[in-house]
Amino acid sequence: MKVLVAMSGGVDSSVAAAMLRDAGHDVVGVTMRLWGGASDTGCCSVSDTDDARRVASQLGLDHLVFNFADDFERDVVDPYVRAHADLSTPNPCIECNRTIKFARLAERADDLGFDAIATGHHARVTTDGAGRHRLERGADRAKDQSYVLHMLGQAQLARTLFPVGVLTKREVRALATDLGLGTAAKPDSQDVCFITSMEGRETFLTERIATRPARVVDTSGRQLGTVAAMELITIGQRKGLGLPGGQPKRYVVDVDARSAVVVLGDEHDLAGRRLEVDAMSWVDAIAASLVHGVLVQSSAHGTPQPANVEVIDDASVTITFDEPQRRVAPGQSVVLYDVTDTWVLGGGIAGTH
Repeated sequence: MKVLVAMSGGVDSSVAAAMLRDAGHDVVGVTMRLWGGASDTGCCSVSDTDDARRVASQLGLDHLVFNFADDFERDVVDPYVRAHADLSTPNPCIECNRTIKFARLAERADDLGFDAIATGHHARVTTDGAGRHRLERGADRAKDQSYVLHMLGQAQLARTLFPVGVLTKREVRALATDLGLGTAAKPDSQDVCFITSMEGRETFLTERIATRPARVVDTSGRQLGTVAAMELITIGQRKGLGLPGGQPKRYVVDVDARSAVVVLGDEHDLAGRRLEVDAMSWVDAIAASLVHGVLVQSSAHGTPQPANVEVIDDASVTITFDEPQRRVAPGQSVVLYDVTDTWVLGGGIAGTH
């Protein structure tokens, strides 16, 4: 099989390429050039491209570089900025998967005659007896990335490979070491690739959107202070609110754009049982009939919580948790898993509560 492997310059994608080569596939590596601005974090720096090229050479693979910078700006960066302007808390890495890695890259792979694409994500694709594909958690639960892949449907899963999904991270690094790959000890990427460590999110956003100051009040309306930019505030935030230390823990429980007010409360005020989720996508159309009792995960490494789900339409659901949970910030991804916490049913974007 002819496979195009997305090589980010990290150890996971390096090992994925090696595993596919050793399995006898016709493998070509590709690194996507996504961000045209400064980058010293994430997976968009020049050094990452160089690392991917060196690994491909070590493995005897051809290596390509695709320039998707315009697509990335339009489909990932611009929506990220707009979401903050609308007081939402977006997840740009998920949008990159949705629009670039498993859409734009797949289109290019089709144009070039590849049978499949592969990445170094820690997840698994399995097929049941009826030929339906499932997106399952990776073998290493601590590194599982199925949450950020929840948007993949049947057509995408049918031609996507996650070779390292069957390995633990320790096993991945051990294999890279055995192969002598230069990325064997390279740290994992943790940050948004288009925001530099020196610049930070605040500088990145304030250079691109008009920000508005807001009063900070408690749930009784008593003013506690001010913030310079309510567009940088998110539900559940506790730090960076300009409050003096030594006080009881307070969390952002509401941001009111019309009155320019940020409301702080305690953990009880932050808790809720109902959550509206929009822009739903389903791994399988039949999954919508299986969601009355599910597990719900609302952050990349959050603990799945039991809940019931009411399907409003193909794109919207209402989630009712069995027990009150910390509120999910609007704009964050919410992913549904089956009751065994093994495979993804689908996911969407948190809206109102």
